[in-house]
Amino acid sequence: MLMGEYLHTIDDKGRLILPAKFREELGENFIVTKGLDNCLFIYEKKEWDILASKLKQLPLAKPEARAFVRFFFSGGAEISCDKQGRILLPNTLREYAQLDKDVIVIGVSNRIEIWNRSSWDAYNEKIAPTVAQIAESLVDLGI
Repeated sequence: MLMGEYLHTIDDKGRLILPAKFREELGENFIVTKGLDNCLFIYEKKEWDILASKLKQLPLAKPEARAFVRFFFSGGAEISCDKQGRILLPNTLREYAQLDKDVIVIGVSNRIEIWNRSSWDAYNEKIAPTVAQIAESLVDLGI
């Protein structure tokens, strides 16, 4: 399971060192794509295949389904770590998530998210007062 929060930096070439714990979980090759909330998602290959299979089942006739599938697949890239544990994030994905120097890398169960540090801080400020309400609403889902 992927969990934890780490502050890292992206170098001038667009490379980011992934935490060692995460590298072990991801394996040799993995997928990075546009995430929700203007961050990037990284999936281990097997998890990506499960998600891709579900997305392929969405009805092609529904514009929302087509838009969502386009969003995920068009931004996707298969990547791997170099010998120093760094990944090269494609420029288009760095631009999408507004990643410059300081980033936050978090583990979220079956995926990793990479956030612009100021965006992550703003997100946490916004969500913190409502976490109890969110937890209460999840009770209806059996959680």
